[in-house]
Amino acid sequence: MQFTAEHDALKTSLETFIEREINPYVDEWEDEGIFPAKELFKKMGDAGFLGINHPTEFGGSGLDYSYGLVFAETVGTIHCGALPMAIGVQTDMATPALARFGNDEVRRDFLAPSISGDFVACLGVSEPSAGSDVSGIKTHARKDGDDYVINGTKMWTTNGTQADWMCLLANTDSGAAPHHNKTLICVPMDTPGITTAPRFKKLGMHSSDTTQVFFEDVRVPQRNRIGEEGKGFAYQMAQFQIERLWAGAAGLRSREWLIKITREYAAERKMFGQSVLDFQAVAFRLAELETEVELLRSLVYRAAEAHVRGEDVTRLATMAKLKAGRLGREVSDACLQYWGGMGFMWDSPVARSYRDSRLGSIGGGADEVMLQILSRQAGAKK
Repeated sequence: MQFTAEHDALKTSLETFIEREINPYVDEWEDEGIFPAKELFKKMGDAGFLGINHPTEFGGSGLDYSYGLVFAETVGTIHCGALPMAIGVQTDMATPALARFGNDEVRRDFLAPSISGDFVACLGVSEPSAGSDVSGIKTHARKDGDDYVINGTKMWTTNGTQADWMCLLANTDSGAAPHHNKTLICVPMDTPGITTAPRFKKLGMHSSDTTQVFFEDVRVPQRNRIGEEGKGFAYQMAQFQIERLWAGAAGLRSREWLIKITREYAAERKMFGQSVLDFQAVAFRLAELETEVELLRSLVYRAAEAHVRGEDVTRLATMAKLKAGRLGREVSDACLQYWGGMGFMWDSPVARSYRDSRLGSIGGGADEVMLQILSRQAGAKK
């Protein structure tokens, strides 16, 4: 990946924004269990951060994915996992299909205000009985005149208690095969018939609000459809590839930072007349982890380059997602060990990373699903 002065300027600008507008408040937001999405996203929209890869005619910058990669990697300098995830939902999980497949009217109504930060977006795919198995969703949108009438529920909805609209995947043809009966629909969250559960109390990602969303005879115009009816599954699979690239990129710098502060802490912590870092096992392990992070970066960059060229990156993005989830767990677990008892304290940065990183092997497709995809591509029948 070749970066230019423009890439560096984006990175520097975002680093400055994070240090001014996000990191000073992370501890407070983590304690509160929520961050002010509408306020923060508006500031990010005003700064031009929410539409880097989206079309210029709807307020985006229209840049190729190499700039999106820089953005995702730099977001990893936020001192928690929740904010990068919530921002990623806005930029790389709920809006890519809309930007790529939506008509001009629906993009004006939902994409443009999401880019400007006037709307907070959420994604409605997972359900109580269908997480990684997207084909098994039950939420249904029935045609009635010019409208869809939606019934069902969505689960694990990031940004759900604050969102202005949802990119909803629903069944629209009960007679078609599971991969051909689904449609993506933009659903305003203030539509009558929508209710949300109180935000969930989770193991980690505390400042990201997550909820269950219920739809009871929710009526939205069919013009809110993204692209063609019945192609929602394919659109969502394409959208997942962007999400998985984000998952690979967004954790790189946070893992590097965790290794760095662990090395610094181990250098100061004394045991048996020497620092913890003086023990060869500790020094070697941290060097090994740094190597693993750099190898993941190479994979992510390779996948991003292929995506910029317009190639199918399903295999590489899936590998990156799998490796990112597992490496996040490995780094945080190893580093926590070298902090000793202080690592077990709730407010230590390594404990927060330990809690937050566990989601990486579940959300956006579990490790086992990533392995299933890779196995099928390698020729396995099941």
